[in-house]
Amino acid sequence: MSTDALLHTPLHALHIELGARMVPFAGYSMPVQYPAGLMAEHLHTRASAGLFDVSHMGQLQLRGPEAAAAFESLIPVDVIGLGLDKQRYGLLLDDAGGILDDLMFVNRGDHLFVIVNGACKVADIAHIQARIGTRCNVVPLPDHGLLALQGPKAVNALARLVPGVPRLVFMTGGAFDWDGAPLYITRSGYTGEDGFEISVPANRAEALARALLAQPEVQPIGLGARNSLRLEAGLCLYGNDIDTTTSPVEAGLNWAMQKVRRAGGERAGGFPGADKVLGQLAGTTPIERKRVGFIALERVPVREHTAVQSTDGQAIGEVTSGLLGPSVDKPIAMAYVRTAFASPGTRVHAMVRGKAVPMEVSPMPFLPPRYHRG
Repeated sequence: MSTDALLHTPLHALHIELGARMVPFAGYSMPVQYPAGLMAEHLHTRASAGLFDVSHMGQLQLRGPEAAAAFESLIPVDVIGLGLDKQRYGLLLDDAGGILDDLMFVNRGDHLFVIVNGACKVADIAHIQARIGTRCNVVPLPDHGLLALQGPKAVNALARLVPGVPRLVFMTGGAFDWDGAPLYITRSGYTGEDGFEISVPANRAEALARALLAQPEVQPIGLGARNSLRLEAGLCLYGNDIDTTTSPVEAGLNWAMQKVRRAGGERAGGFPGADKVLGQLAGTTPIERKRVGFIALERVPVREHTAVQSTDGQAIGEVTSGLLGPSVDKPIAMAYVRTAFASPGTRVHAMVRGKAVPMEVSPMPFLPPRYHRG
């Protein structure tokens, strides 16, 4: 795709001013890193506060009295029981139980606020509209930007601009005002750190970003560090670690499906691919592979699409994400492997340019999370 064909977020001019290296991503021109570099940006976020432009992601509202029940018919997650201003992680499934996208949604009282991945948003919105558009109003929000402020000092920086935010806890949100601009802020993110995601009118996004960058704790962070931070946190990247070829159970996302939606629950099933997914959850439908974490036993980074073999040379899987984790200071990876090789402590080989790199299956996350739970 030529750079002329790429879309720009509301912060594009700011990225250029800050010296970012821009790359195509999800149809947008996005900053992969700033002059400080990926390593410095990653470590700064872990130690202080990093500001991410995530305005390429899709924001939408589901409105109407049937919105919660309608949305629940698309995802294997408890929507109806979600409390006011509470947020939940969800999985949009196809009819075969494959993952169309992963997403976040919040009960805002008179509507559901949904955030989907940038590369999937056009297809997601079309899918949601086609499946439940007669039961609720599906309202895209292309006139909104989205900023993520992540790190242990994010609350200090944001509270100077928006004094009420310290009352939020992990996976809750609230409506706020900054300099006359209406904001909706959730205490969440995708780094394993405490932090916030801020929905802001697009015409005020750059001003808010500049105000945040003026705080002593805050530095701009690009896609490169966003990727390394989420991998250390053991979090999936859609298109790498989950897609329509993976089910939630194969991906190890059982925790995202509440008991009320499982077999025997009050509102069991009723979502696309339910028979397959509920069978896998119950153990009556076997799965052949599972997503696992790996730590390399040699200091050799193992990248996506690297073949994985057993120690006796059997082909058993493939790496989906991998790099040298800046905070853990070890090569780490995620992969899908045959279930017989998925137990923690299992030794396998990643085949890097013909060399067998010894790996060990590791529990995830690779770094303990530091979410603010109150």
